[in-house]
This record gives sequence, C-alpha cells and structure tokens, in this order.
Amino acid sequence: MIRLESRSAPSLAMSVLSPVIALGITVAAGAILFSALGKDPGRALSVFLIEPFNGVRALTELGLKATPLILCSLGLAMCYRSNVWNIGAEGQFLLGAIGAGGLALWITNANVTLSPWAFFPMLVLAGAVGGAGWAGIVAWLRDRFNANEILVSLMLVYVANLLLSWLVFGPWKDPHGFNFPQTVTFSASTELPRMVRGMRLHWGFVAALVAAVGVWLFMFWTYRGLQLQIGGPAPAAARYAGFSSRAAVWTTLLASGGLAGVAGAFEVAGPMGQLTPHVSSGYGFTAIIVAFVGRLHPLGCVLGSLLLSTFLIGGELAQSRVGLPSALAGVFQGILLLSLLACDTLIHYRARWKAAHAARAGGAA
Repeated sequence: MIRLESRSAPSLAMSVLSPVIALGITVAAGAILFSALGKDPGRALSVFLIEPFNGVRALTELGLKATPLILCSLGLAMCYRSNVWNIGAEGQFLLGAIGAGGLALWITNANVTLSPWAFFPMLVLAGAVGGAGWAGIVAWLRDRFNANEILVSLMLVYVANLLLSWLVFGPWKDPHGFNFPQTVTFSASTELPRMVRGMRLHWGFVAALVAAVGVWLFMFWTYRGLQLQIGGPAPAAARYAGFSSRAAVWTTLLASGGLAGVAGAFEVAGPMGQLTPHVSSGYGFTAIIVAFVGRLHPLGCVLGSLLLSTFLIGGELAQSRVGLPSALAGVFQGILLLSLLACDTLIHYRARWKAAHAARAGGAA
C-alpha cells in the first residue's frame, strides 16, 4: 500500500510553521533596528508587542483594530484561493464606508430615531452593497473584456479615494465644520452597539468572527466552495467537470467586495462617527499581508489580523512612549511579509529538492 501522507506531512508541518518562523525573524530584525536607532531593544519590543495586550481597554482596542482586517482578509483569501487577484479591497472598503456614511447622514439629517440594533442590519446591508457594487465593476470587466483584475481593482482604489474626497469637500461637507473636509457628526441613532460599556469595541467584531466561520464552512464544506477552488486555478479542469470559471470570478469578487464594504461601514459608524477623507488607515492593503500570513485560511485570517493589529497599535505606542518613527508599523509589516515569502520559498525549494533526489535514486535503482 502506498502512503502519500508520509511524504507530504513534513512539508505541511513546515508550511504551518512558516509564519511562526517569519514572526521570529521579524522580531529579531526589529531588535536590531531599535538598537541602530539608539533605543533599548527590550524596552522598545515590550512597548511594541506586549503593551497592546495590557488590560481590558487595550484588548478592546486590539479587537476594534482587527475587525476591518478580518473582514477584508476573509474576502481576499476567497479570491486568492480561486486564483482571482483582487488588489482593490481598499477601494471596496471606501465604497462601503460611503454607502454606510450616506445612510447615517440621511438618518441624522432626517432626525430619525432608531435603536442601535435596528440600525445594525441596515448598516451592514449598505456597506455590503457599496463594496460589492464596486467589486462588481472589476468582475464585469474581467468577464466581459478579460481585463486584468489586478490593474482594474488597484486603479479603482484611486477612483474611490477621489469620489470620497469630492463628497466630503462638496455636497456632504459640514457647513458648520470650520471648512474641514468632513460630514456632520452622526446622531446617536447611528451608533453601533458596544460590547463593553465605556469601551469603543462594538458588536461588529463578533460579526467578523461569525463571517470567518461562515467563509470556512462555505469554502471547505460545500460543493459550491469546491467549485470555486477548482474553477479558479484550473479552468480547463473545471470546464471538464462542468464547473463555471466565470462563476468563480463573480462569486469571489462580489463576496470579497461585500465583506470589505461591511468593514468600511463598521469603521465609519463605529470609532469615527462621521465620514472624512481619512476613514481608512490602509486596511485594504494591510489585509493582503494578513491573508498570506494566515495561509489563505479563515482561522489564519483571524490570527493574522490580531497580529497585524498588534503591529499597528504597537507602532503608535512606540511613537508616543519611546520616540520611534511613525512608519515603524509599516516597516514591521514589510519585514514580516518578506520573511514569510523567504520561508515559503525555502520550504518549497527543499520539497522539490527532496522529490528530485528521490526520483534520481529511484531511477538509479
């Protein structure tokens, strides 16, 4: 009897350990960087990696920062598993924020009184429609004209930014806002229900975890999810099996855009409370790193989002308490991604070398 799992198990184990090894390399590189900047590495690493977990308030802020990353990375993981390269989650995030912001602005101006739980599903729907509609443009151009979804989705990010700027500098601008590009502050009816009294963490975090479970069930436990994972990487095999590669493009892009749009809706109605040109801190682009750190798996996306959120919050704390540059979080993200790619490359090279060596040994025998 041939046992295939005995040959693949070490490679699988190493691929799971790859993010851990990459994280260790990142921490070591960070310590060297702190020393080069004239800072105590132990003190700087403690502020950067430990302080974001210090206390209930810190943990709630970590969950708040992780919520949009979880939602965006889940959609991107679906796309990448289906060989659909959506790079425009940032633009879909912004369109979801615009849709949710428009809804909240209408409720505020109309003096409509709603409970937070009544507004919550309306907000999710507005964000999902905005994000999915923006991703639908990418899907239509890919399906109709075979346009490259990488370029189209990326260019649409700039269009979304310009659209947002036009709205907050123009028709949605607060007339009493001292000429700042922002809308009026949304009314209490548009606030998201909080998980902990006195904290900013809202129930959108739980919704993001539920979405992770839903994506996991869909991708790994449904026939439709199997079609997507086959139809994207192997369109010829999918056609032979009766699957539609077009369905993979439309389904993954619409789902990814919808999830990113919900993330934008949570951000504009949650911690911000109004629409500004800076509604996003680059969540859509950071989610690309999260998706690959999480091995394109929903559980990995949750863990990767918490890790990258730690970097973001730790960078802010290191700037204020240790006097380190504000770009530190971005540096750590880049080192982590490069280390992960290097580890994956070495692991795959080792697997190919072992397979080639075994083939030569078998041929010699």
